[in-house]
Amino acid sequence: MISLPKIPKQINISKYYFIILSAIVLWTISHSLPGHCEEHRRESPVVKAVNKAGPAVVNVNTEYEIQRRTSPFSGLDPLFDQFYRDFFDPGFQQNLKRTSLGSGVIIDGKRGYILTNAHVVSQSGKINVVMKDEREFEARVIGADADSDLAVLRIEPPVDLPDIEMGDSDDLMIGETVIAIGNPFGFSNTVTTGVISAVKRSIRTENRVYHDFIQTDASINPGNSGGPLLNINGDLIGVNTAIYAKAQGIGFAIPINKAKKIVSDLIRYGEVVPAWIGITVQDIDSRLAKYLNLPKAEGVLVQAVETSGPARDAGIQNGDIILSIGNQSLYSTLDYEAALQNYASGDALTLTLMQNGRKKTVTLKASVFPQKLAGELSLRLFGIVVDDLTPANRRRYRTNSLEGVVITDIHRQSYLAGIGVRPGDIIRQLDDLTIQNLDEFEKAVIKYRRKPSVVVLLQRGGRLYYITVSL
Repeated sequence: MISLPKIPKQINISKYYFIILSAIVLWTISHSLPGHCEEHRRESPVVKAVNKAGPAVVNVNTEYEIQRRTSPFSGLDPLFDQFYRDFFDPGFQQNLKRTSLGSGVIIDGKRGYILTNAHVVSQSGKINVVMKDEREFEARVIGADADSDLAVLRIEPPVDLPDIEMGDSDDLMIGETVIAIGNPFGFSNTVTTGVISAVKRSIRTENRVYHDFIQTDASINPGNSGGPLLNINGDLIGVNTAIYAKAQGIGFAIPINKAKKIVSDLIRYGEVVPAWIGITVQDIDSRLAKYLNLPKAEGVLVQAVETSGPARDAGIQNGDIILSIGNQSLYSTLDYEAALQNYASGDALTLTLMQNGRKKTVTLKASVFPQKLAGELSLRLFGIVVDDLTPANRRRYRTNSLEGVVITDIHRQSYLAGIGVRPGDIIRQLDDLTIQNLDEFEKAVIKYRRKPSVVVLLQRGGRLYYITVSL
């Protein structure tokens, strides 16, 4: 028979409290040592942001062909090689395959939409998209806009894909931490960090000026283009771009709030549809400011108001000076164009202007440039009137061409008339748009009306001529 120990009648309560308290202290100390919470300490906000957004970042590979003339002396004798190219048959046409690497980010996992840079896919033939888990899909371009350097691709996955959460690029703070993810030089899913150095930066490249960029010191190299710029919460605040080759230790990104409007247009129309309010403006230099009795050169001068349009309905007149659109002050026509890019058809705009020496504010609703005004626009920009190649026009101008538009009248003081263009000449292309009929010509004129210059492909008889026209 087992004898149990006797339980004392009186228990020392303070002794037991001391034992319990000591055990709690020892447990707390032991679990606060590095070995027990090292994992939690290492998972920094940056790590969390990358884990959140990383699966939506993709590698964009494009393949395209280039043609290169060669000769039997290629790589052997430069002198004979050049002689052969100059004086003999064009030689052997060699088709070479080139690949381009970039990045992208999935913005709609259900429909398979991917946001990237336009220059990443500008020369593409075949586009492959590779995800972080190495799944690979063939993509097609839904729309691209060189002016903003943005493009939307689409893939058709069998299941929904992870997509990124949109942030707000209007409340960025100088100095806040940002994260860039991309595929620089082919190294997939590379993460770099930095801070926001500045906002609303303008970048001038060889052929255009980009406005309203985010500047960061996060490393952005070729291959990063099209990848996401994230805030510390892992939300998309910008699209990285490596268009500025001179940058060293400086990165640039397109603000996501600006990109949203462009993406919407690209998905809906396949191109960006500029907001139109029905006015033509010009810069105000120091001499014009003095003539207008302005204390300094600011704003843009309303040069013309369309006979019907939002500006006319809002009471804007020739000679008014537009000082700002929304909260963006204007100092040049470039500022004016950049401000309009933030709005879409149907959006309300608030304009601050000077009219008859008094400051006033007007609100109007942006619209789409009406195609019925394209004829007037063509006459104003190019000094020409065009028409379809109808059977009557083909007989009149003695041409067998079926594609393009024929010039039926030309202003004598226009640039085209000055270089010898005449009625009967046929326009086959404006910039990168092939022109087959009057409808396509009118759409092209509307699309390119804000460019500083346009390249025109002109046909006369059996010859083709490229002409650059300043607008």
